[in-house]
Amino acid sequence: MKYSAEQIEHLNQQFKGIPPSEIIGWALDLRQKAVVTTNFRPYEAAILHAVTRVDPGIEIIWCDTGYNTPQTYRHAEALIKSLDLNLSLYVPLKTKAHRDVIMGIPDIDDSRHAAFTEEVKLEPFRRAMRTHQPKIWFTNLRKGQTPHRDSLDVLSYSSDGILKVSPFYHYTDAELDAYLKMHGLPNELKYFDPTKVLANRECGLHH
Repeated sequence: MKYSAEQIEHLNQQFKGIPPSEIIGWALDLRQKAVVTTNFRPYEAAILHAVTRVDPGIEIIWCDTGYNTPQTYRHAEALIKSLDLNLSLYVPLKTKAHRDVIMGIPDIDDSRHAAFTEEVKLEPFRRAMRTHQPKIWFTNLRKGQTPHRDSLDVLSYSSDGILKVSPFYHYTDAELDAYLKMHGLPNELKYFDPTKVLANRECGLHH
């Protein structure tokens, strides 16, 4: 079933102040195909931990641009092992070495930037979604990250009709720090997204 805009608004009002584990439990009780997407950016350990505590075998999708920092790759490997993630990895069809010769990382004002973003992020993501065909998509979107994300909430629909569930949507960095500390989870702040040359720029995945 697909919820109406009014139903989504009502549910979002109900979910304010509700622990993430209860929101996750509600979503999984819908008995629809669910996945978690991650890029192992800062605070991703929270959503990965919270969802896998409720469903240890849930499919985790990592679209790796190939430009992550060494710290991010080490952080990812540690979480994959410690949380025993059921991970599927998706990477661009062209290698970073090839792309570095052809275009490098175009600046945001460069006419090639859209093609670069399509190649390293959007195409692998669409390929992952076509493969897994989820009805529910767990994300770690939070209010205050970008203007677009401020228009969303705990529940929202993607442009292709997938129910996005963001259990930590109303959490601040301080509250997430407390969550990580409570559960003994690591964090890694040295993260690089080559498609976001400007701070707080939306990458296109969550429209």
